[in-house]
Amino acid sequence: MSDSKKIFVAGHRGLVGSAIIRHLEADGGWTILMRSREELDLTHESALRDYFKIERPTHIIDAAARVGGIKANNEYPVEFLLDNLSIQNSLIKSAYDTGVEKLLFLGSSCIYPKLAPQPICEEHLLTGPLEPTNDAYAIAKIAGIKLCQSYRRQYGAHYISAMPTNLYGPNDNFDPITSHVLPGLIYKMHYAKINEKPTVTLWGTGSPKREFLHVDDMAAACIFLLENYDSEEIINIGCGEDVSIKQLADMIQATVGFKGKIVWDTSQPDGTPRKLLNVNKIKSLGWAPKISLEDGIASAYKWFLENKT
Repeated sequence: MSDSKKIFVAGHRGLVGSAIIRHLEADGGWTILMRSREELDLTHESALRDYFKIERPTHIIDAAARVGGIKANNEYPVEFLLDNLSIQNSLIKSAYDTGVEKLLFLGSSCIYPKLAPQPICEEHLLTGPLEPTNDAYAIAKIAGIKLCQSYRRQYGAHYISAMPTNLYGPNDNFDPITSHVLPGLIYKMHYAKINEKPTVTLWGTGSPKREFLHVDDMAAACIFLLENYDSEEIINIGCGEDVSIKQLADMIQATVGFKGKIVWDTSQPDGTPRKLLNVNKIKSLGWAPKISLEDGIASAYKWFLENKT
């Protein structure tokens, strides 16, 4: 790795990108490059390449993506596919064209088959059908993985791809329509509490199981991988433990202090029955998460209370 570490974080205002910036600033030793969407359109390849030619980043983390929960993925598959393809293609090609030393592409656990064996190992990629409610997003991310692998195989580029599990934490999207499940539950429980609602209605049966990783742990893993991993094979990032959506709802209800009843709308989809990552590979390299789900939910709710509008 170069002694002069100059890193461009794509998507620095988002959940993951902002956590990476916090980690880099605390870590020191990095010159951090950031540009807002208004300053630099990541889908505009020539503009991005010109920017890299001027700033000469040695490293790039691609944390930029259009993301959302089941509802958003279901209703806007065209945008989820095209926008993500445009962003990642532009970033990866521009990185190679300007001699970037190392690039970390961030995918998602939704790249794996809907009915993949649990816990999901990296080699389960492309071994079965995807979950239909987010297959457009998943296909875009799989294309990004394959592009990184292709640049490595054809040109020897040091591009790596990591697959995080479900993330949450400061700077999350708490919008009730487009959010992921954990921040969405915090939003619903909070406003049900302050409006003294007798019930909160949640989608599905509550039986699906999900793994959750605090985004600050994710940020630490990203820098760890930049410094300690160099392979074309994808690598999972998670905590290796999961809970049912019902258990999660109960935990959030207790944290928020909502005293009403949870009602499950079983006419709505559950999504993938279970999604737990096998994280033996990254743990064998010496990384492990530090933030428990209970502590993470408490900190996420605290951030929500301090920043809600």
